[in-house]
Amino acid sequence: MSDTHIVLHDPDGRIEAELPLDRRSHKCLVKAVLAWGSDPGLHDADYHQIALQLTGDARAVAHDLRTAIHQLPDDRPARALTDLILEDTERRLTAPLRGSVRCVQGRALLVRTLYERLDRLTEATTRHEEAVPPTEPGDVGPQ
Repeated sequence: MSDTHIVLHDPDGRIEAELPLDRRSHKCLVKAVLAWGSDPGLHDADYHQIALQLTGDARAVAHDLRTAIHQLPDDRPARALTDLILEDTERRLTAPLRGSVRCVQGRALLVRTLYERLDRLTEATTRHEEAVPPTEPGDVGPQ
């Protein structure tokens, strides 16, 4: 057996775009972190590691949210609100991580907010698609 590994270079995120979010594990971690009533007594390195995991989760959900937003027309209010949420997300994710309960819980709240927005946007996209009648092959659109 060999101890070699292959380094994946995917600067455009094409592979990530094809993989579904591991929503269940993300939500379990968020729920556990938000259930802390006070400091659970972990080491700073543990808090930092959890914050890193939640940061990765937030980036993955934000990527899916950006993909979903492009399926809506520009004039939809849901699109403007989602743009604001994504701007706030980017600002919050660029803040340095702290090895603290507050930092970890802040990242968990961010992941939860992003999932809530993704669900609402997905629902809005589905309603919009149901409202627009399908076109027949060869149709050129409304005349």
